[in-house]
Amino acid sequence: MNTTALTLARPGAFSGRSAYDWLFAAVVLSAGAYAFQRYHASMDVYEKGILLCAMPVAIGLGWFWGALRTLFIGVGAAALLAISLYQQHPGSYGADLAQADHVFLLKYFLSSQSAIMWMSVLFFMSTAFYWIGLAARADDNAALRIGSGLTWAAIFMALTGTMVRWFESHQIGPDIGHIPVSNLYEVFVLFAWLTSLLYLYYEQHYRTRALGGFVMLVVSAAVGFLIWYTLARDAQEIQPLVPALQSWWMK
Repeated sequence: MNTTALTLARPGAFSGRSAYDWLFAAVVLSAGAYAFQRYHASMDVYEKGILLCAMPVAIGLGWFWGALRTLFIGVGAAALLAISLYQQHPGSYGADLAQADHVFLLKYFLSSQSAIMWMSVLFFMSTAFYWIGLAARADDNAALRIGSGLTWAAIFMALTGTMVRWFESHQIGPDIGHIPVSNLYEVFVLFAWLTSLLYLYYEQHYRTRALGGFVMLVVSAAVGFLIWYTLARDAQEIQPLVPALQSWWMK
């Protein structure tokens, strides 16, 4: 008896990609090329290497989980809009950060403090809708879907606020700017959006929103502490790095 062995080739990384996948890749590569062309003179070899590695990593993440494509593009566009609004009003060193109290979009939506406060409100709302949905009998009802959508919106505002805060820190004075993970306020913002994003991945992967209320309850507790910390300690103010954190890696 003759037997025929069939070998099924595993699809390659580039096979079956949609037009949106390639558009996303083109946007990431174009943004990276522009950043390299404009700022390469100010970069050392490590910074150039990080930029070159960040582009395929971002593309890979977007291709691995398609929802990240829209998130990355949206956050990038919102952050660039905020930066352009700031740069229309130069200050004594960089952009005039006082415009966050005068320009409509900055004051109510796109400055780092406004975006993070929107993040807080949206996380509280998503928690409420998840619990309303859990109280209903249907496994996948409108309240659960709204809760999921509000969580995405909160992550968008958190990442926008983080990116804009990074820019704002570099406008205060020389050698003050730093990546926004240097204090408890910024770390709690990171915890809120990263925890929510990980949950949304598993929500989509396992096609269930049953744990949404419980996960978002933890996130809302962190956001509640963040609000108290802001009101009691003025933690939202951008401060220079403490000496122990003065490092090239924190810039």
